[in-house]
Amino acid sequence: MDERYLRGFIEQVKDGRLSRRGFVQRMLALGLSAPMAGLMLAGNGVAMAADIRAGYKPAKAGGGGALRLLWWQAPTLINPHFAIGTKDQEASRIFYEPLAAWDPDGNLVPVLAAEIPSKDNGALAADGRSVVWKIKPGVTWHDGKPLTADDLVFTWEYARDPATAAVTVGSYKDCTVEKIDDLSIRVLFDKPTPYWSDAFVGTVGMVIPKHLFSAYTGAKSREAPQNLAPVGTGPYRFLEFRPGDIVRGERNPNYHLPNRPYFDTIEMKGGGDAVSAARAVLQTGEYDYAWNLQVEDEVLKRLETGGKGRVDVVYGGNLEFLLLNTTDPNVEVDGERSSLKTKHPAFSDPKVCQAMNLLVDRKSIETYIYGRTGKPTANTVNGPERFVSKNTSFAFDPAKANALLDEAGWAKGSDGVRVKDGKRLKLLFQTSINAPRQKTQAIIKQAAAKAGIEIELKSVTGSVFFSSDPANPDTYPHFYADMEMYTNNMTQADPSIWLLQYVSWEVATKENKWQGRNVVRWRNDTYDAAYNAAQRELDPVKRAALLIRCNDLAVSENVLPLIHRAKVSAVGARLTALQSGWDNDLSFLPDWYREA
Repeated sequence: MDERYLRGFIEQVKDGRLSRRGFVQRMLALGLSAPMAGLMLAGNGVAMAADIRAGYKPAKAGGGGALRLLWWQAPTLINPHFAIGTKDQEASRIFYEPLAAWDPDGNLVPVLAAEIPSKDNGALAADGRSVVWKIKPGVTWHDGKPLTADDLVFTWEYARDPATAAVTVGSYKDCTVEKIDDLSIRVLFDKPTPYWSDAFVGTVGMVIPKHLFSAYTGAKSREAPQNLAPVGTGPYRFLEFRPGDIVRGERNPNYHLPNRPYFDTIEMKGGGDAVSAARAVLQTGEYDYAWNLQVEDEVLKRLETGGKGRVDVVYGGNLEFLLLNTTDPNVEVDGERSSLKTKHPAFSDPKVCQAMNLLVDRKSIETYIYGRTGKPTANTVNGPERFVSKNTSFAFDPAKANALLDEAGWAKGSDGVRVKDGKRLKLLFQTSINAPRQKTQAIIKQAAAKAGIEIELKSVTGSVFFSSDPANPDTYPHFYADMEMYTNNMTQADPSIWLLQYVSWEVATKENKWQGRNVVRWRNDTYDAAYNAAQRELDPVKRAALLIRCNDLAVSENVLPLIHRAKVSAVGARLTALQSGWDNDLSFLPDWYREA
């Protein structure tokens, strides 16, 4: 992309010849993400877009009755800094809020912040080493205590403490937060940081109250009563939580946005499956909204004919992928399975990993399962475009897979199953329960059998598989199987946070309560070096090349990208539910309302 060409568009926005939306659309056509386009405008002195909340219609708070949400994977806790699965992040977002959120066009929108930092308002340092956030005055916690800068400083200290074992530690450990006054903080970086909007923003940015959590820091963090009974600043106050079942809240009468929220109560019901969740909105109208509909597209189209709702399809950074365990899940060392002190008997050999990749028929998975809701991919990073590798490809080639397994020394036995050193090539393949995943498992199992690989399938209830309970051996971070499949969400417009899930220092272990991002336990010194170099590189072209190198290394061995997934939800016919592909489903929950 030519720099002069790009700057010409930015100048057109500055002088009014091109709208912000027009600019974003042009950048999307060029392959950049909407958040990246918004940051480009902000970084070049273009004022942020008008707040999308201006379209909110209700003239007063309350009066909307009950808002009924259906999450077929039920939340298990309500602390955003322990939220391993999206379900726990979403439950937390009902009650807790960040300083800012990403809107559908990739613009930063203030939530607890009084304004978005920019060069124009002097909040972004010229050297890229600091940013000042100002807090909206008058915001209170649900118990009436005021929100202050002390809460933000505490949230930073809490999340970055290794003993806390927060899943958000990667967003806070490399910055310093200092209080300027009661309503402002400064976030400092040890090097120029063009992507400054990570800490306190979006999914990882939810602020927690110091006065309730300060007694439960570090090793005591899991003992806090508020892990199950949240006190936040959000549009709804906590009423009830039954882990694995239901979350209930009531309208916050002191909410800091005018005429919000519209609904008097909120209920997030968990359980069931994605198809029944879709049916409960689209056909019966029993619920107003259903999340994460990983359902075959043909089924969704049939359900939409019920007339009670619609299907929303929004693309962002979601990836459905298959992980091949680098460690041995069947050997226990010092009370820990899948220990770093072991090696997987098959997947420690790159040839076996490559063979498994060739046995995944991605085009059939797209055609017969995902349709409009997913695209096959060979990359773990699928946007923004300048970070998407052109070096990768995928193929379905059982013959080549067989040849690779032969080269690796796995010979077919009399029953057709391969054997090496007396060990059969039998693999346990686990995922969560929903129809598309079970059908994907079946497609992969059938192809693997033709190559002499015997696969045993395991399906775990979603609320268990995505639980953050360190004592639960069936969670995906424990990874007590040979292969596992699930979706991860890239909610930032820059892939550096996303790519943390493959660095060696983020490995999930018993020591960190399986809270590390690196679930596959893959470790590669070259990857670590490229990632660290990218974090120091100021030249955007060189930095992109380093991050693409990280992508290529990860997908060359134990990480098998499958489908670039859309965020799919069912929405009641009269419900206005603002959605963003770059943030939580409930990131704009205060602005939801029902048309008359």
